[in-house]
Amino acid sequence: MAETTVQEFFEGLAEKLNGKPEKIAGMKCVYQFRVGNAAYRVALDEGKAGVAAGEAVSPNCTVTMAEPDFLDLISGKLNGQMAFLTGKLKVAGDMGLALKLGSFLG
Repeated sequence: MAETTVQEFFEGLAEKLNGKPEKIAGMKCVYQFRVGNAAYRVALDEGKAGVAAGEAVSPNCTVTMAEPDFLDLISGKLNGQMAFLTGKLKVAGDMGLALKLGSFLG
C-alpha cells in the first residue's frame, strides 16, 4: 500500500472509494474513525463517499485504534478480526457496519 501515514490514507480514501462505487453500493451511513489523536469521518451514501477530518455529529459506527495498529491493519499485516479480539480495534455502534469495513478499507 502506498500510504505511509494515517492522514495520507484518509486523504486518498474518498477517491479510492468513489473510483469503485460497487464496494459501497447500497450503504448509507457515517463511520467515525479515531486513530491515535486524529479523528476522521467517512460518510457513505449510495455509492458515493465523503471523507473529512474531525468528529461526526452522529456516526453509525465508531472505530478506535492506535496509529501503529491502524497502519498494520490497512497494510494487511494485522487481521481485523484478530485486532478486535485482542482489543487493538474497538467498535461502538452498528456491528454490522463494522463487519463491512474490510470490504472497502483494505
